[in-house]
Amino acid sequence: MNKRILAALAMLVVVAVALSTLMPEAVKPVRAGDMTKPISLPDLQDKLQGLPEGKVVLLNFWATWCPPCRKEIPSMVKIYDKFKEKGFEIVAVSVDKSRDDVVKFVKEQKMNFMVLHDVNSSTAQQYGVFRYPESFIIDRSGKVRQHLNGAVEWMEPEFVDYIEKLLAEPVAK
Repeated sequence: MNKRILAALAMLVVVAVALSTLMPEAVKPVRAGDMTKPISLPDLQDKLQGLPEGKVVLLNFWATWCPPCRKEIPSMVKIYDKFKEKGFEIVAVSVDKSRDDVVKFVKEQKMNFMVLHDVNSSTAQQYGVFRYPESFIIDRSGKVRQHLNGAVEWMEPEFVDYIEKLLAEPVAK
């Protein structure tokens, strides 16, 4: 082979390696069996919040402009009311751009659980969420037990039974 061609190929390899070291690491989506990633987002009173510890948590990514999200919210309110006294929490992460839209919707829907605002979708992206709604059911030790895409009717017996089962499990130490 010609020395010029070898030199050009060597230069291409050097450039490719250099570029690959400068590229940000790909985000690994959170899936069932993974531990949760830390969250720090403002609630609707602009106070930074994270995921509750030692509780069974339904982490839901949603938006007011998303019809399936809007459809599933009433069942989230119902399941929260059913289990909130037993160590169950819902963290609903809105990816809306407008905080006012979120505040108005939360009030209309009587969402009495934690609502956080992920205005630039950075936390959603950390979790590998790009479609809405998307939910994670997390056990008391912070392990993701289920990852669900799309709207869910949370009062269906399979989900009610599953939440009850997780609430009955001892806290892993």
